[in-house]
Amino acid sequence: MKYIRNFCIIAHIDHGKSTLADRLLQITGTVSEKELQEQTLDNMDLERERGITIKSHVIQMEYKREDKKFLLNLIDTPGHVDFSYEVSRSIAACEGALLMIDATQGIQAQTISVLYQAIEHNLEIIPVMNKMDMESAMPDEVEDQIIDLLGCDREDIIRASGRTGLGIDDILEAIIHRIPPPKGDPNAPLQALIFDSMFNSYRGIIATFRIMNGTLRHQDHVKFFSTDHDYHADEIGILRLERHPRKELRAGDVGYIISGIKSSSEVKVGDTITHVENPCNSPIEGFKHVKPMVFAGIYPVDADDYEELRVSIEKLQLNDASLSFEPESSMALGFGFRCGFLGLLHMEIIQERLDREFDMDVITTVPNVSYNVYTTKDEIIEVHNPSGLPPVNYIDYIEEPIITAQIISKTEFVGGIMKLCIDKRGILKNQIYLTSNRVEVTFELPLAEIVFDFYDKLKSISKGYASFDYQITGYRKADLVRLDILLNGEMVDALSTLIHRDNAYSFGRRICEKLKELIPRQQFEIAIQAAIGAKIIARETIRPLRKDVTAKCYGGDISRKRKLLEKQKKGKKRMRQVGNVEVPQTAFLAVLKLD
Repeated sequence: MKYIRNFCIIAHIDHGKSTLADRLLQITGTVSEKELQEQTLDNMDLERERGITIKSHVIQMEYKREDKKFLLNLIDTPGHVDFSYEVSRSIAACEGALLMIDATQGIQAQTISVLYQAIEHNLEIIPVMNKMDMESAMPDEVEDQIIDLLGCDREDIIRASGRTGLGIDDILEAIIHRIPPPKGDPNAPLQALIFDSMFNSYRGIIATFRIMNGTLRHQDHVKFFSTDHDYHADEIGILRLERHPRKELRAGDVGYIISGIKSSSEVKVGDTITHVENPCNSPIEGFKHVKPMVFAGIYPVDADDYEELRVSIEKLQLNDASLSFEPESSMALGFGFRCGFLGLLHMEIIQERLDREFDMDVITTVPNVSYNVYTTKDEIIEVHNPSGLPPVNYIDYIEEPIITAQIISKTEFVGGIMKLCIDKRGILKNQIYLTSNRVEVTFELPLAEIVFDFYDKLKSISKGYASFDYQITGYRKADLVRLDILLNGEMVDALSTLIHRDNAYSFGRRICEKLKELIPRQQFEIAIQAAIGAKIIARETIRPLRKDVTAKCYGGDISRKRKLLEKQKKGKKRMRQVGNVEVPQTAFLAVLKLD
């Protein structure tokens, strides 16, 4: 065990984690030159296209030093705030972390929040300054920031470059000398933490785990603590780029288990694996369940695909445990699921993955957050969906979730950032100048206001420099109303939103205008209305297409023309009564991108 090191890399998005991981794989000879490609561990097409890491990846490296062979288990983590759950799982399985900071940008908000998580788990932190080969690097300035943040010595900070390979040997030395070997007793009852899983259509569910205590052998009879189901370990092994089977894995090892499990409900991330004959007394502590921040309905375009969609979402949930879902139905869209996501990017990625990996065509409704509704009967109802709101006369008041947001940016953008936050009903809590040209602003904001387009706007105001991180701090009373969209007097429940009364008028007006552009014209007039309760606050009308019924009357009496026009008028009246208005998929998506 003293030759094993388990560590993860934590950093803000785009600070060069995946490139540094490539160099570590190359220098330790884990991946041959032929297999090596840029961002080797980002094996999903989506990750490559967008240049971001979405999933944590585990890979074992061998490093020979002074005739001793060290086993280094690297867990590469995402950097975007929407995938912070993946990071928390990786931290639970490690003893140390490389804290990577871009020498050209300095410390960012996400880095700080993840660092605090790592310190809570007592991880050994190795600060690494990446991108030292860039002309715009500011090593001394960034070193001062790291010393302020960590309280470490200047010699502890490693200067490196993932692109050129500078400092990679120093990093490997630091991993061996500074990160402690795993603690645990190979002879104790088996205790292994599941921190990831995936579905393979031939082998069933493959769970990735870290053994805290005990030894796991091939064909052992094991059980999962929370579900109490038992299985035989058909195959166990370690993860390189491929799976490598092993006869046994001991305390401190990170590996995978295949036991022919077909049902996704039987494997829960954070569960403990133990032996059936000699079980451990208690599951592994310290694993937190994530709470979704944003809720949206996902419906199949074709109603017959409902079952298939359910299976697809279950398989995705194995690979991404922060996704939650429950069945719901809608008048406009039929049967579907109410899904919980960590943020808007997370929602977009799930939608893309459903399309690419499972070939599912889906419609997504307007995302919203969960509210606590206090009724006049002193009940508290948690509402994720506007249609779940009780009638207005039963509502005493509504509370909405509030977040504390930390934004780190260059000082020249502070004015624009403050205006953005105040427009989003934010309250300024604190403002600290980290250096002469970097400032940290702390705002209290309603979560509902940052769901739509806050992150995009923040990036455009600050020319991409600002970084953003948030924590939920509680609930606060708010003046919220349900805004309904009516087409010819019929409510489209998929377009309903819960919104602050001050913003309802302008939002309703914009939705009506947008729908007018997107809904195709019919042979009858379509009224698009935005309403709060029975009060209409905005209206747009789509003019009817008019067929020229008098075209075939040339010459002759005017009464013949009039007769045809009267007949057309009656037909249009009947059509308006029975005609249905189809809302195209583009209209649902356009509501998300109103600005």
